[in-house]
Amino acid sequence: MTDLAHGIDPQEAIAPQVMRALREAIVRTDLPPGTLISEADIARRFGVSRQPVREAFIKLQEAGLVGIRPQRGTQVLRISMEEVVNARFVREAVEAAVVHEAAETRPAGLAARLAALIAEQEKAAEAGDGVGFLRLDEAFHRGLAQGIGRDFAWSVLEGIKAQMDRVRFLSFEGATPMADIIGQHRAIVGAIAAGDAPAAEAAMRRHLREILSSLPKIAEAHPDYFVPRDDRAARTAA
Repeated sequence: MTDLAHGIDPQEAIAPQVMRALREAIVRTDLPPGTLISEADIARRFGVSRQPVREAFIKLQEAGLVGIRPQRGTQVLRISMEEVVNARFVREAVEAAVVHEAAETRPAGLAARLAALIAEQEKAAEAGDGVGFLRLDEAFHRGLAQGIGRDFAWSVLEGIKAQMDRVRFLSFEGATPMADIIGQHRAIVGAIAAGDAPAAEAAMRRHLREILSSLPKIAEAHPDYFVPRDDRAARTAA
């Protein structure tokens, strides 16, 4: 298993820090589907007790990233295409409203901060840094919500978009060029700066629908990472 050692800040709650580190490792496929992880091993790697690790596992289970099976251990789950599509639907509804409000209110400095993040994304793209690009993408969307005081909206999205993030990371291998994402971000910021709420909303919807066209290609390229369609149908029938 990849070394997951991260510095734990004793001044902050430990469980969320462990959860974030494990979530990122799963999204980046450092912990690919099927990987077994244990409370004892993760606690040892982070130098913490088992209780915060147990809490982190529960949060990861709620996000659909791991399955906790008594007496059998905890396993990183495959990606459910159905969950990806459902999460995308909710995310579009929320972020379309966020960007519409951002264009209507145009908070001071918001467009400039978002443009600066896009500039950093360009540097990450030029360096072929998929991990850095993904973090900046996260910062872009989080910055939009926080920029208009909609922190709660973003916290809701963080709880449902984990599967989308896994697909987004896999998409960097060619399904969705980074240049396309940068162009979509620029269109969003341009509409916000112009105060054009309908255009901003339309740009965000186009951006978040990108995954619908790339998802089948990604699933075909990584069949071991996704829940087989017949398995999903069997669960539905049960």
